[in-house]
Amino acid sequence: MANNKTKKCILDAAEKLFARQGFYATSLRMLTREAGVNLAAVNYHFGSKEELIKAVIERRILPLNKIRLERLLNIKDNAGADDCSPDVREILFAFFEPTFEFRKSGKGAQDFISLIGRAFSDPRDTVRKLFLNMVESVFQLLFELLCDALPSLPKNIVYLRLNFMLGAMAHSMNMSQMCQLIPDGLNLKVDSSTLVEQFIMFTATGLEAPYE
Repeated sequence: MANNKTKKCILDAAEKLFARQGFYATSLRMLTREAGVNLAAVNYHFGSKEELIKAVIERRILPLNKIRLERLLNIKDNAGADDCSPDVREILFAFFEPTFEFRKSGKGAQDFISLIGRAFSDPRDTVRKLFLNMVESVFQLLFELLCDALPSLPKNIVYLRLNFMLGAMAHSMNMSQMCQLIPDGLNLKVDSSTLVEQFIMFTATGLEAPYE
């Protein structure tokens, strides 16, 4: 039990510091001080800084992947049983709703979102590669289902539009931190269900637009 508590303290501290300082700028000394442990504990549980960041990402992404994969596979199975194309908005909801809900999943969730956002702006790719490897199977299934749902669109166009959506998702999940130009009197505090609804309405319209 004590070992589990120590491991969690290290993961929490690493998530916080990697999000705010960056993976490369965070030293093991900073980590041990934040977690209240010694270097031997970090080495015992993780072995290296690279294995630690991998564990930080796995802790958050694997449960989220499980939810998204189950929902997407259910859509695929139902479409196959009914011998019809899957519905675009149903696909988007299956993927994006749990992704947006993740923001409320507990202490540290926003730090993790910031950590991944930082990874995509960093020219060094250690963290980015780890993250992409872990979400590859979900992304592939999402892409395949959207291609099935939109047979009139070339697959390369579906891929481009999907990447536009992922960029919009990343921005939306950090909207409260990133949006500085807010008109007077505008309240951006909306509940998650409204945010998901508006996001899917907006992105589905672009995804389904005719291609000429």
